[in-house]
Amino acid sequence: MIKNISNLGDAAVYCDFGPEVNETVNSNVINYFNHLTDLVNKEKIQGINNLTPSYNKLIISFDLSLTNFVNLKETIQNLNIEKNIKIKNKKIEIPVCCDNEYGLDFDRLSKKLNLSKEEILKFFFEKEYFCYMTGFIAGMPFLGDINEKIRCNRLETPRVKVPKGSVGITEQFSNIYTFESPGGWNIIGNTPKKLFKKLNLKDPALVKPGDKVSFYQISKEEYLKLND
Repeated sequence: MIKNISNLGDAAVYCDFGPEVNETVNSNVINYFNHLTDLVNKEKIQGINNLTPSYNKLIISFDLSLTNFVNLKETIQNLNIEKNIKIKNKKIEIPVCCDNEYGLDFDRLSKKLNLSKEEILKFFFEKEYFCYMTGFIAGMPFLGDINEKIRCNRLETPRVKVPKGSVGITEQFSNIYTFESPGGWNIIGNTPKKLFKKLNLKDPALVKPGDKVSFYQISKEEYLKLND
């Protein structure tokens, strides 16, 4: 479970679950995140003002006027987290148009991977992906783990603007740009599906840590209809 608990600055706790990045480790992070969130919502823990999960870390920010590192560390160490808890996750299907107009990096990927566009898409679409975390921009999901045959480094020079809805891959992950943003991921398509709704303050993100995502390919005509 947690390998080490330490200070992060003067008002945060850094929970380290180890160096590995995989679904099992990340499920432990999400279990702690969900359990602590529930305790905070039920006002059983005072002073926590933010919880930030990542691949294999959990950062807990707190109000120094209400608690301190020693108290929170003791609370975390005494939590009763059952082993092998199954995360309550959703299964979400995401349509993607991979016409060259939207798949910006197929030429680069084909050269780097020595695969055709069709082979890259076959390996990409045949997998179901696990959401490790969201971040970088609001609601952006980091989805693993892509087939080893299509793993590739980031762009040597990031783009100043990546279009909203772009679906990218890099290393063992895929992601979806929820807003136009700078970025260095290899873009293979675009989805018309809205993944982040700013007006829905209680539940703005469609994909959350622990959810499972599968992609399916659509034509440009279907894309334009869904994007109306």
